[in-house]
Amino acid sequence: MNTLTLDRYRRSGLRSRQSRILWGLTLALVAALLAGASSGALGISPWVIFSGELDPMAVQAWWQLRLPRLLLGVLVGAMLAGSGAAMQGLFRNPLADPTLLGLASGAGLFVALWIVVGQEMALPQAGASLYGQFVAGFLGALAVCLTVFAIARRQGGSSGAVMTLLLAGLAINTLAGAGGGILAFIASDEQLRQISLWGMGTLTGALWRTVGLALVLVPLGLWWLWRSAGELDLLQLGESTAHAAGLDTPRLKRRIIIATSLGVGISVALTGVIGFLGLLVPHCLRLWLGPGHRLLIPASMLGGALLLVIADTLARILAMPAEIPVGLLTSLLGGPYFLYLLIRRSAIC
Repeated sequence: MNTLTLDRYRRSGLRSRQSRILWGLTLALVAALLAGASSGALGISPWVIFSGELDPMAVQAWWQLRLPRLLLGVLVGAMLAGSGAAMQGLFRNPLADPTLLGLASGAGLFVALWIVVGQEMALPQAGASLYGQFVAGFLGALAVCLTVFAIARRQGGSSGAVMTLLLAGLAINTLAGAGGGILAFIASDEQLRQISLWGMGTLTGALWRTVGLALVLVPLGLWWLWRSAGELDLLQLGESTAHAAGLDTPRLKRRIIIATSLGVGISVALTGVIGFLGLLVPHCLRLWLGPGHRLLIPASMLGGALLLVIADTLARILAMPAEIPVGLLTSLLGGPYFLYLLIRRSAIC
């Protein structure tokens, strides 16, 4: 077997392995959706929905509550994990994450500001009270992303850039937390409850009118990220090398910043802060699949959707009839894993 034939054989085997991985994640997601559709306080199987044997009120509840909740879990999980993979590639930092870098906190602060202040000035008949929250989340995530990006640009490729980014994220999270605390102090009881539940991350607010907006905007952000996969691979060689190869680096960065801010802002506005999903999923898949973003980004999208659907299903059944905020479960999973990474890196060094 000559070298050319061997190279073709290896490439064919790699494509076959990648296809198996993507199909495996897709089938696992379908199985998780079927399990989630059948679990909860109303133990309604999707197979029985079309049989006509159930009470119409129960069927209506399944269509209006459980189905949009599952769809929102898929969209938000895919967006958070996909944006995490893109951010790690953009900053060339395997620990980059929308939550760690303060994107979610910035979006959260702006949404809390909207809940306490903006809704009082909104015109309900104009729909401002509903969609203003999405605009606030997007603007908050965009402002933080531009700030962190400016800090990373000043650092360039220095050895302290990673630590500076993490410290910047810590500072932004602290400032956003302080701002959120002030808003919680002046909020009414109802507003305080909205901020508290929303800050823990939950899918209970999934309605068709909000999920419909996510169905339009989140896939747009996911498409932008997937489209950037090949350019992110080239960026890993260094900005100067990528520029010499013809990559328009500023355009790539702008595209990822806008896509990430759009997706994270909408996700945070709809579900609150769901932590560690953007770090845990792409980081684990990167160790398994390698650094190639052509496979890593779509695999992260599927893995993020899978993990959030499973976590939300557990949140609905572990404490029935009550529900555990899904953000607490993802933090319980991601927090120990992040500590493990830090301990492992310290042991290696």
